[in-house]
Amino acid sequence: MLRSRTCTGGMVTAPHHLAAQAGAAVLREGGNAIEAMVAAAAAIAVVYPHMNGIGGDGFWLIAEPGREPVAIRACGPAAGLADTHFYAAHGDTAIPTRGPRAALTVAGAIGGWDEALRHARAAGGRMPLSRLLEDAIAHARNGVPVTASQAALALSKKAELEAQPGYAATYAPDGPPALHAIQRQEALAATLARLAEAGLDDFYRGDVARALASGLERVGSPLRLADLEAYRARSLAPLSVQLRAGRVYNLPPPTQGVSSLMILALFDRLEVARAEGREHVHGLVEATKRAFILRNAHVGDPGRMPFDPADWLRESDLAREAASIDMARAAPWPHPAKPGDTVWLGAADRDGRVVSYIQSIFWEFGSGVVAGDTGVLWQNRGASFTLEDGPNALGPGRLPFHTLNPALARLADGRTLAYGTMGGEGQPQTQAAFFTRHVLFGQDMQAAIDAPRWLLGRTWGAASTNLKVESRVAPEVIGQLAASGHELEVVGAWEDMMGHAGAVAFHPNGMIEGATDPRADGACAGA
Repeated sequence: MLRSRTCTGGMVTAPHHLAAQAGAAVLREGGNAIEAMVAAAAAIAVVYPHMNGIGGDGFWLIAEPGREPVAIRACGPAAGLADTHFYAAHGDTAIPTRGPRAALTVAGAIGGWDEALRHARAAGGRMPLSRLLEDAIAHARNGVPVTASQAALALSKKAELEAQPGYAATYAPDGPPALHAIQRQEALAATLARLAEAGLDDFYRGDVARALASGLERVGSPLRLADLEAYRARSLAPLSVQLRAGRVYNLPPPTQGVSSLMILALFDRLEVARAEGREHVHGLVEATKRAFILRNAHVGDPGRMPFDPADWLRESDLAREAASIDMARAAPWPHPAKPGDTVWLGAADRDGRVVSYIQSIFWEFGSGVVAGDTGVLWQNRGASFTLEDGPNALGPGRLPFHTLNPALARLADGRTLAYGTMGGEGQPQTQAAFFTRHVLFGQDMQAAIDAPRWLLGRTWGAASTNLKVESRVAPEVIGQLAASGHELEVVGAWEDMMGHAGAVAFHPNGMIEGATDPRADGACAGA
């Protein structure tokens, strides 16, 4: 069994080793955890293009020593032209999941980097932007080997992606790339170089913005330059809930962060005694159902929600929901699933600053549309809107529902812990599996990430909403879960669908600890 990695100078964990190394290099040169995270985020946007990119969104949690954590909401709203009339005029009965009309929301990730660097400078950070983007630019120009997950997804999604504007020329000029083929992204390198020279604001109000807007408009996206120019990322207070082990933080709507907090808070009240048994898995699955029912019914644009989601985290509400969980029998399922694809990264520096960050283009390869000659692959996050009334009804300027939710905890033993994963519907579930194993039951951080996982709900391209469990789950536990009424499907031993998790923690004695998921291509890089 592998164990977590430790150091004292700083650490970055990421699902691609080159991103972790880009961030750790910044730490070694005197940068802080926020600056290191920008470097890692830029690098992973290049080396893991099927999972994320600068044409997508991001969410941050930043914990400064002695201060309350701060969140950054860096998700873009729907275009001014994106309304039901626009889609009806094109004959759409639902928002397309691929193509130009799926590229309907502003990409917020770069604005989030800019807002995060404002916090970095307030904390004494002085690393130039050109240095933070240096590794990403080099990887885009020189090329990187295609990973197994990119090769597999490019092949499996070939039919729905190959005709999208710019996709084939950028990612599959000779058909879906083979494993370890060298992929260069010269247009993206030029865009990143322009941002390094002109500043990140150029993405929204400069030459890059004009190139993005004209490229998207030309192929039929409803996005316009005015949509980019109006965008600003926003710092705000995170949601949080108190557990016996400490206080846990996550993002407010439009993310599903409240669901992640609810799952842990409900499980905390079930008082399960040990890890890995039927009660552990059953308790978390049933807590997930309670949280997802509320999420699906109500979470959307925070400006349109009629109540405060923090109310779900009140003691009285949590006690009522926990009392509704039957520890002997599974509650009926399914409910609609929320798909998604993304990357999670964590960083900590020697001063005790800890960052939890998530970056996404929604589905694998997003909309499939590359904006003009910028090399920027645009997200399809707006596909989570609906054309009917409800919490996610489409409207100009509205924020779509997000599966993204980076997590952070300040534990009673003095640790500050950042953790998270990709995986859409599975993000809150994987977070809960990791947190309970590591924090509540004392498993080694790396062992808690390596351990077999489960997923309730739909996954990539699958219609089933049953409970999927990795085959490494003990046979007796699988049998007991089935006897409790769970509709089970046993899947592979190390499944991508279970997420690419990671964690990093700052200990009271100055030690920094990190772990990364063997299901991905990542690393923990120390300084």
